Amino acid sequence: MKLILLADLDLGILVTLVGYMVVLIALGFLVGVFILIPIILKWANQTNNKRQQKKYCKENVCPDITGLEMAAISSAVYLYFNSSHDEESNTITIKRVSKNYSPWSSKIYSMNKYSKS
Repeated sequence: MKLILLADLDLGILVTLVGYMVVLIALGFLVGVFILIPIILKWANQTNNKRQQKKYCKENVCPDITGLEMAAISSAVYLYFNSSHDEESNTITIKRVSKNYSPWSSKIYSMNKYSKS
């Protein structure tokens, strides 16, 4: 009887170890994939941007815009989009709303009354 139980125990330990190894290998693979995906996407985006910039510069004359001109344009766009917001008064008013009675929202009527005996 002990021999059968030990054989089953060895097989159970083997199955457990193989299961843990499969899970750890799968998790390691997924970690590797999730680490590599942003790197691959960044590389593909950079090469695509370089190709588009070369194509644009071949077709059109690349404009030479200085940093000061870029700063002036960006600040003008920023001020334009932020000027469309309304000024708030920062005053909060709370109005009390009376609720109509509803038996569905009354919990006391769903309680059972127990008498002390």
